[in-house]
Amino acid sequence: MASPSIVGVIFSLVLALKYGALQAEARAFFVFGDSLVDSGNNNYLVTTARADSPPYGIDYPTHRPTGRFSNGLNIPDLISKRIGSESVLPYLSPQLRGQRLLNGANFASAGIGILNDTGVQFINIIRMYRQLEYFQEYQRRARALVGVDQTERLVKGALVLITVGGNDFVNNYFLIPYSARSRQFSVPNYVKYLMSEYEKLLMKLYKLGARRVLVTGTGPMGCVPAELAMRSTNGGCSAALQRAASLYNPQLVRMLKGLNKKIGKTVFVAANTHQSHLDFISNPQAFGFTTTKTACCGQGPYNGLGLCTAASNLCPNRELYAFWDAFHPSEKANRLIVEQIYSGTTKYMDPMNLSTIMTLDARA
Repeated sequence: MASPSIVGVIFSLVLALKYGALQAEARAFFVFGDSLVDSGNNNYLVTTARADSPPYGIDYPTHRPTGRFSNGLNIPDLISKRIGSESVLPYLSPQLRGQRLLNGANFASAGIGILNDTGVQFINIIRMYRQLEYFQEYQRRARALVGVDQTERLVKGALVLITVGGNDFVNNYFLIPYSARSRQFSVPNYVKYLMSEYEKLLMKLYKLGARRVLVTGTGPMGCVPAELAMRSTNGGCSAALQRAASLYNPQLVRMLKGLNKKIGKTVFVAANTHQSHLDFISNPQAFGFTTTKTACCGQGPYNGLGLCTAASNLCPNRELYAFWDAFHPSEKANRLIVEQIYSGTTKYMDPMNLSTIMTLDARA
């Protein structure tokens, strides 16, 4: 009779062979951030920041809500397609096990920001420090499945996406007049503070093994339907939020360049999603949109007030709208954004786009 230790070794080898083939087929993908990239983690939490009821998901393959803040696919889904893998599951999904665990995981949670006090009104959400703890827990689970060496290869060879920062303005600094953060900081000093905190999070991500990280900036926050409904005069974007975005995004690029220099290689790649959105706003017709001001789903001016629900106004053709709801892009807008991430010039991707990353990494 074989000893327990030999049985254990054989079992580990069988698992490594069984799951090792998957790692060779497709690159793992990890996602961190907020509602722009949440694929359903908040469905498992007691929070108001959820997209688990119709008409969310109306254009998703199942035509059912999934927790994505979209009419259909979101940015992580579309990046997954580009790197030749299936969409990664939310980390809290009970289906995230076995081979599906080795595809990667989505840790994002709607409502969160760089700062822990962002999104307090949503109560139970997965703040950034917790998302990184879950990433550590993920690695422990993967090690139990395929061993230490293969888990390290999987993580270091993975693509990582992080989208966070917008909520630190719309759901913190500018949430209410005279907010605590606006009394503490001027906008320029608040942006500097966000950069210093974000840098710590990104270095922690690097220390946890991330080696290729796409970092998106904020969109044109003052131009989303919610802000047009609350702050706009004559249909123009909110000047205060646009100023914040114009300060934040260039400083983010500089901070990422500084981190890469410190590390000695290109780990962090800046995705200028702000420019992609501005392109839609300045010339909607060029992209097939009839409007970039009014949301497809909502109520009030610009369909920008309250939540998107079954009782809301709903546009019949989502392809004509850049915004699905008061804050989030439509699937079509997400496709255009991912197109720039994949093949855009340095105006959109600094220092290189995703297709270049994939070519370089395939040679490594």
